Amino acid sequence: MAVLSSNNICPTEVKSVFQLRNVSFEYEVNCPAIKNISLTIAPGERVALMGANGCGKSTLLKILGGLQFATSGVVEAFGLPINSKELDNEHTAFTFRRQVGFIFQNSDAQLFSSTVEEEIAFGPLHMGLSHEETMQRVRDVSALTSIEHMLQRAPFQLSGGEKKRVALACVLACNPEVLLMDEPTAALDPRAQNWLLQLLDKLHNAGKTLIVATHDMETVTQIADRALIFREDHTLAADIPTSQLKDNHKLLVDVNLIHEHIHRHGAVVHSHPHGHGGEHEHEHIL
Repeated sequence: MAVLSSNNICPTEVKSVFQLRNVSFEYEVNCPAIKNISLTIAPGERVALMGANGCGKSTLLKILGGLQFATSGVVEAFGLPINSKELDNEHTAFTFRRQVGFIFQNSDAQLFSSTVEEEIAFGPLHMGLSHEETMQRVRDVSALTSIEHMLQRAPFQLSGGEKKRVALACVLACNPEVLLMDEPTAALDPRAQNWLLQLLDKLHNAGKTLIVATHDMETVTQIADRALIFREDHTLAADIPTSQLKDNHKLLVDVNLIHEHIHRHGAVVHSHPHGHGGEHEHEHIL
């Protein structure tokens, strides 16, 4: 399927999709969203940005997507600097937007056309594809996201899960190398969540780089292999494999990704760490 093939935009000699050096962002003076972040993300990686609400993970995702620009530090994508000056260049902006797709947590932020078909066609047409090529993209992504029956419907009439599928289809129609997703499993029912996890697995197997902002401890190991964990002071606390998250209770408590309930039954004290995914760990202290 064409939408799962490589664009071949990224030069083969480029070893990183993103590289950040001492990046900070402030919404206003002395009001930091992220502080002094340095990291490298390689092509084809699956990375989760994790932390409590307000820690800066969504802000970092927007910086990677060129929707916001660092207050200080250096951001590079595919070996080239990404800042307001560079993206003012029409050619640079066009190339970058083809390479990097962004899925907002609230799908209504992305949907504006009269029909789903027009919504999906919008990106490819503005990339300069012919009508025939565009409609083939529409057919491909509609089949991939199982929304063929929705093409003539108005996006605002769809359910939240259906809107999420349409938003994904719109981004995939442009065939980006990188997908940035903000809380992709939020508010999805179990069937829709399972469908999304399977789709993300297909995209990963096709070589796409996936970067996801999430605090969902239950699904993170299915979405990502690597976790960048933020403290509530907006700094980076850890960069570890997601397979090791469950063994790092103290870290997860410290960054407020899980919390502990402690109660006593006679001489026995029970400590129960709880995560957003509903996992319960039990310790019994005499």
